[in-house]
Amino acid sequence: MQWTWGKGVAGAVLSLVAMYGCALPVSPLTEAQAAAAAVAAPAQDKYLLGPEDALEVSVWKEPELTKQLVVRPDGKITYPLIGEVLAAGRTVKQLQEEILTRLGKYVTDAHVTVILLKAQNYKVYVTGKVQKPGEFVIGKPVNVMQAISMAGGLTPFASPGAITVLRSLGGREEVYPFNYKEVARGQFLEQNRTLMPGDVVVVP
Repeated sequence: MQWTWGKGVAGAVLSLVAMYGCALPVSPLTEAQAAAAAVAAPAQDKYLLGPEDALEVSVWKEPELTKQLVVRPDGKITYPLIGEVLAAGRTVKQLQEEILTRLGKYVTDAHVTVILLKAQNYKVYVTGKVQKPGEFVIGKPVNVMQAISMAGGLTPFASPGAITVLRSLGGREEVYPFNYKEVARGQFLEQNRTLMPGDVVVVP
């Protein structure tokens, strides 16, 4: 059966309208936005933004307000109309709400979208006797065991009972012991702490 516009497509459209009422306006997303949202979405509700993180801030129907920004070392971004906004230490949602509130003075009924394009702030380091030592840029919190796994695991010459986690806090260095064998056996699991950005796992 051959469809015509008058009886086919138009009829189908009318059927859809009758079924769903009316179409709802949807803020358009570019392919890059959609891809970034799909990748980053699992972490965005908990991930705390920090320096070097790449963001896209957009306002529906206001293309001149679509900006790709990188969080500066001072933890801030600069956005049109509202100036400097503190991003570090906030989730994407919290930053979006802050921009929406401040932008409301200049744009009526603004629909603000903030997308984490690239998580660059959350870096941890694994060094010493692991298969792949180095810097790891991650998009969500990991614990010590997960970091060691990301580094390919321990080498045969590692000392699993003498691993340490180094952390800089307020200008001082904190050292936390970690016994791989104990944690692997399900013992003293408090050692398997969640790493913070900048933490260094040292495997002797």
